[in-house]
Amino acid sequence: MDILVEYAILVGVHEQTDEHFDYTMEELKNLAEAIDVEVVGMVTQNLERRHPSLYVGKGKVGEIRHLYEETDANLVIFNDELTPSQIRNMEQELECKVIDRTMLILDIFARRARTKESRMQVELAQLQYTLPRLVGLRASLSRQGGGTGGGFQNKGAGETKLELDRRKIEDQIAKLRRDLEQMKDQRETQRKQRKKSGTPVVSIVGYTNAGKSTLMNKLLAKMDPEHAKQVFEEDMLFATLDTSVRRVKLIDNKQFILTDTVGFVSKLPHHLVKAFRSTLEEARDADLLLHVVDVSNAEYQFMMNVTNDTLHDVGVENVETLKVYNKADLANIPYPEVRGDSVWISAKEEAGLEELISLIKKKIFEQYVTCKLLVPFERGDVVAYLNDKATVKNTEYEEDGTLLTVEMDIMERERFEEFIISH
Repeated sequence: MDILVEYAILVGVHEQTDEHFDYTMEELKNLAEAIDVEVVGMVTQNLERRHPSLYVGKGKVGEIRHLYEETDANLVIFNDELTPSQIRNMEQELECKVIDRTMLILDIFARRARTKESRMQVELAQLQYTLPRLVGLRASLSRQGGGTGGGFQNKGAGETKLELDRRKIEDQIAKLRRDLEQMKDQRETQRKQRKKSGTPVVSIVGYTNAGKSTLMNKLLAKMDPEHAKQVFEEDMLFATLDTSVRRVKLIDNKQFILTDTVGFVSKLPHHLVKAFRSTLEEARDADLLLHVVDVSNAEYQFMMNVTNDTLHDVGVENVETLKVYNKADLANIPYPEVRGDSVWISAKEEAGLEELISLIKKKIFEQYVTCKLLVPFERGDVVAYLNDKATVKNTEYEEDGTLLTVEMDIMERERFEEFIISH
């Protein structure tokens, strides 16, 4: 059986205040291609604001329809989230399958989600999106036949979901919320334990496809080669949705937790941000953020703003941040280079990693102090612990015990107060 290929027309309204319209249309094309939809045409319109009932002006509808028939397209994708009535009206006018940017992003997330939690988060967002749009979507999906193969699967917002009545969808939303709340509590407990242990947390954030997973893998391989369990990386939008958490033990025994988060994109659906809130909150409790930026992209400043705004929306504020300008090799700018809290690197080429690691250490281990401890010989357990967990710079054997020069965290210092002779 042949897999039905999807051919799409993209439609966007360029509102007067939108300086980044061209980029968001290019991004829409990339999002469509991320789920194997082939873009065969594009229709744009300059308007002061979107048409309330049709999204585009009445005259443009005919142009879209003409292009749709001319190119043998079987799908029209809109660059913004459509209201329930806009979907319904465009369905009737175009007599074809209509989806919006939100539906497209939700579908990508549905395909990329691997863990139980991320699958539940995506399903919750899909159901919340579907609920007010049941009528329009039902018309669209009846035209869709048995669903598509390689193209837009519409998982979670497909025919099976729409056969459910509103009550069933509301019940499912309530159940998912309860289950996710439990998972959030577990995550909270884990976070508290990490906080209690005093181990610093470094969290990687940034726009999708900025190179976060590549950077995480390269850092792990460089800092802790024995325990470098790699995370999935691929050159595509939203390659990974699941937060990876890795404990890094440096050569000098210092340790920290390295986590990454889901990538951001412009016009990220509100329901999705809400659903992924608990995952994104990993960044809120971090001691340091690494904001990874694809500096080779002309719109990198816009991408940084989108990332900052999204983090702000989930309450990530006042966390110390290093700006990591990645892909400098493609941007024809000098690298590796460090300026204040900014570093220019190429993760792929492993250039600038040493500089970045130095910056990370400086930020997260500034609470460390160097002390001299005299540990009685009968307390060999203390000496063994310090050799394993702290940075022992010098060891001498005196009459009264072992004299250690140790660099350690302030909390650890309090723990061994009785042995300290100078600091």
